Amino acid sequence: MGAATIAQPMATPVDEAFQTEDLSIFYGTYEAVKGISLPFAQNTVTALIGPSGCGKSTFLRSLNRMNDEISGSTTKGSIWIDGIDINAPGTDVIKLRQKIGMVWQKPNPFYKSIYDNIAFGPKYHGIKGKKALDEIVESSLRRAALWDEVKDRLKDSALALSGGQQQRLCIARALSVNPQILLLDEPASALDPVSTGKVEELIKELKEELRIVIVTHNMQQAARISDYTAYFYLGSLVEYDKTDKVFTNPDNQMTQEYIMGRFG
Repeated sequence: MGAATIAQPMATPVDEAFQTEDLSIFYGTYEAVKGISLPFAQNTVTALIGPSGCGKSTFLRSLNRMNDEISGSTTKGSIWIDGIDINAPGTDVIKLRQKIGMVWQKPNPFYKSIYDNIAFGPKYHGIKGKKALDEIVESSLRRAALWDEVKDRLKDSALALSGGQQQRLCIARALSVNPQILLLDEPASALDPVSTGKVEELIKELKEELRIVIVTHNMQQAARISDYTAYFYLGSLVEYDKTDKVFTNPDNQMTQEYIMGRFG
């Protein structure tokens, strides 16, 4: 493939409360993400697609500064949330990650009970009363469409759950601290089709109260659940638009070829 043509985000009816501006991410001298500006609207799902190694997961991790944990990683540009640049010195990263939750590709429940997995975050942030914690645990599990399946086994190990249940538990754990934004890094890639369907339905429900950004290699999944799609290639943003437009009438030939499976 030739060099990517960097897209300018289309004029969309999205608010500016959460967006990146000329964001670049380096590992040493290697520029993994190249000057990307993207908006993320309330009550929408934005899918990040592109071949392996194109920078989409690196970009996703930057949105709650998880790249800070990677030695040699540096960031240039801005990530704006409610008028505040989270890359500015002095940002409270713990509070930031309370506001912006993240769920990884592989389910990673704590080696604790189902109850304690959900209660961990609220306890960390100062909630100690049993009644309050009970309410948070139930509410979070309900929001993750898992309560009815586990309500009689809350003291059981989370590791006893199926893979799909574990992933929904991880989503419930992220929801337990009332985030405004949820980042999902291929959350269904390790799941069977039935569990994948449940996670996708959950994402559709959660967007009614959250902004959601998801990395996925599954083109059908992106088409099913997202409102906007951003196509990445070699660290650049090639195209960004409403999902229906990207999948049916993309502006860039590279986008068309990727979606049709001609490379990647």
